[in-house]
Amino acid sequence: MPTGSGILITPDTGKFLRKVGKKTESRLANKKTWRGNHKGLPFCYIAAFRLAPRQMNRNIAILELKYGNIYGGPPNFYAISEIALLVFEINSRKLFLESWINNAPVDIVNVYAETNDLGHTLARKREVMDLHSGEVKPYEEDFRIPQEHLPGVFNRLKGSRNHVKSFIERNFRKYAFEDLIVFDGRRDLFLCERCGADFSGYNVIDLQRELNRKTEYLFSLNKLSVVVNFRLVNSNLKTNNLDYWLHPIAARQVVPKSAAWDAARLLMIYNEWNNHHEDFLRRAQLLLIKIKTEK
Repeated sequence: MPTGSGILITPDTGKFLRKVGKKTESRLANKKTWRGNHKGLPFCYIAAFRLAPRQMNRNIAILELKYGNIYGGPPNFYAISEIALLVFEINSRKLFLESWINNAPVDIVNVYAETNDLGHTLARKREVMDLHSGEVKPYEEDFRIPQEHLPGVFNRLKGSRNHVKSFIERNFRKYAFEDLIVFDGRRDLFLCERCGADFSGYNVIDLQRELNRKTEYLFSLNKLSVVVNFRLVNSNLKTNNLDYWLHPIAARQVVPKSAAWDAARLLMIYNEWNNHHEDFLRRAQLLLIKIKTEK
């Protein structure tokens, strides 16, 4: 149960639909209001209250970001371009995808890996993208924004901080989950927290760290996608042992190089790791042997 404001309606017997603690119950029970005949019960207690802390459940959420440096700007400043939150209901096997795209009129530098068929990185490529139009142009190493123009660029990004905070808060309230899965997600979390997001109360699991502890190898998301044989077939996310249906409207957002694509891959990798552990380790070892053989 997410934290947030809500309405509790209970019959005149004083029995609450949800146990909210003695102090809250006592305070709410005094607010007796006439609401007409509700299923034969003439009175209802109506109270706005802060919901109790989330109950433990097995639903999980995947958080993925895309971000980059301002083109020609300082190397230590990152702007978020995309956010994807993919929620998986384990009991029903339902998937829910929420996404946000930054449309500020700013150019950022996207960095992506060029890989072989084993997911091994051959080179890192850079491209420049206009967040507002989505237009992509070549990256020039020597390009610099004049110092006097930088405050204007930062100002155009200022509004996106509220959008990021609102996206995180709204969707974390909307879905009931405890486990938040990231991949090499320290910077992702930091960028969201800098915008005002709060991840306290959630069990944050960095899958790359988990795998590194168990395998003593720093896997990339690209290599792991090969290990589990990730693919999107029509509206189905498929791997070696798993097959989940995704709503076609959401599936259209799952395209390579997007945050939604990485979130979908991470979900399937995480579930293969947890639900088919031995098979996962065997296939991962075979991939590493192939990579070493090709070197």
